[in-house]
Amino acid sequence: MGSELQKVDIFQAIADPTRREVIRLLSVKNQSIAELSSHFEVSRNAVVKHLNVLTEAGLVRGEKSGREKIYQLQPEPLKELQEWLSYYEKFWYNKLTKLKYVVENDTLNK
Repeated sequence: MGSELQKVDIFQAIADPTRREVIRLLSVKNQSIAELSSHFEVSRNAVVKHLNVLTEAGLVRGEKSGREKIYQLQPEPLKELQEWLSYYEKFWYNKLTKLKYVVENDTLNK
């Protein structure tokens, strides 16, 4: 992580499904608050609160463009998440491999 301290942990930031959707939307293109708000059935103020959490976690950045603020994804902090999850992939892979073995052998025995 960078030298600046983050106020919100990345795991806290992505815990909310609305914030995960904001991240997905910003991965496609930079958007204003109005554009982002149009994708949700919550108030514009609620979207702003979600953007503030994502900003504090370092996942998005807003820049003034005229009268609007345009938000863009800052994907670097997601690397921490990816590294954490990759450790656990081996457990998922082992379980799936065992399940496949059981299913295939059960099918052969019938």
